[in-house]
Amino acid sequence: MDKTYENAVKILSSQGKFKINLGLDRMYSIMREFSNPQESFDCIQVAGTNGKGSVCSILAEILKNAGFKVGLYTSPHIFEYTERIKINGEEISEDEFAELVFDVVKKAEEKKIDLTEFEIITAVMFLYFAKKNIDIAVIETGLGGRLDATNIVKTNICSVITHIDLDHTERLGDTKEKIAYEKAGIIKAERPVFTAENYEVIRQTALDKKSLIIAPSVVEEDYDLSLRGSYQKENLALALTCIKTMFGGIPDKTTRKALKNVEHPFRFQYFKDKNLIIDGAHNPNGAEGLRKSLDEYFPKEPRRFVFGCLKNKDYESMMKILFRPQDEVYFYEFDYPNRASFDELSAKSLVKAQKFESAKVLTPDKLNIICGSFYMIKHLRFQVSK
Repeated sequence: MDKTYENAVKILSSQGKFKINLGLDRMYSIMREFSNPQESFDCIQVAGTNGKGSVCSILAEILKNAGFKVGLYTSPHIFEYTERIKINGEEISEDEFAELVFDVVKKAEEKKIDLTEFEIITAVMFLYFAKKNIDIAVIETGLGGRLDATNIVKTNICSVITHIDLDHTERLGDTKEKIAYEKAGIIKAERPVFTAENYEVIRQTALDKKSLIIAPSVVEEDYDLSLRGSYQKENLALALTCIKTMFGGIPDKTTRKALKNVEHPFRFQYFKDKNLIIDGAHNPNGAEGLRKSLDEYFPKEPRRFVFGCLKNKDYESMMKILFRPQDEVYFYEFDYPNRASFDELSAKSLVKAQKFESAKVLTPDKLNIICGSFYMIKHLRFQVSK
């Protein structure tokens, strides 16, 4: 098989790789085969139910503006796998990504290590960042934290734990305390953890590891963050407290300049020409944040929703939070194996909805809101762009 980007994508998206299998043994094994590249640079680890991607983007942009060579690892991607791996804002090239995917897969097959899609991409990230001699990596966990593929780093500069809520309960536990235990797994010995969460399991984990817990400071109102949404205030507070504590020499003017240029697509992102909001809210807590932001930024404007969701999400609660009786609502059966059908969504919705067939219905006479799943956004964004 030729080492093309297209073939690399075929490998990653194959049914054999496209699965979740929490645990660190496979990652330790494959990284040893490449001389543990994850140990060659410093990192900040970020976990949480919602907000971790935004916090990562804010941290990376500030550190880049301060002169660091910064690797940023986030997930999921919207359009291309290369979106997940960046250095100073530049995505890994398709050619380099493909080359490293084939290197990792070949070695895994030789050593009979059955890697998942996320493990392969995470291994690619570690190899790429080491190859490019970055100064620091800002790493978002994929799922949970304790057993997430990213958590093979032995130590870090610090950890950040964002807001915790019920999500992925089938894998992380059915209570917030159980989920907090998984998130707390990224805390490293004698390294501080920044969090606004006050769960006993986080406090105990930090105590056991002699790690200082640092709560976010109140943010000045005049910080001009490019990311919109009421929930970004909490994310900004965490990121700024981390920066000021760990990198106290960064001038305030550098931080302010960076905040104006933070990019994290489809988090309450507004497209004025289409009167359109695209938001990746995909669980009840995300829906609450979206609803609060809509009420704050667009309190009087009539709303039109296009909503799609995965079957394993609490979409009933999400719809109760988001939809009002006067809203115009469409459900979208996007092309994804685990998506909820129109009938499944309709059966749980208190608001009567129509089936979404075409982006032609998204006229600017109402505020259009696309939300419910990152996996849906890729399909809809192409339609909206036409």
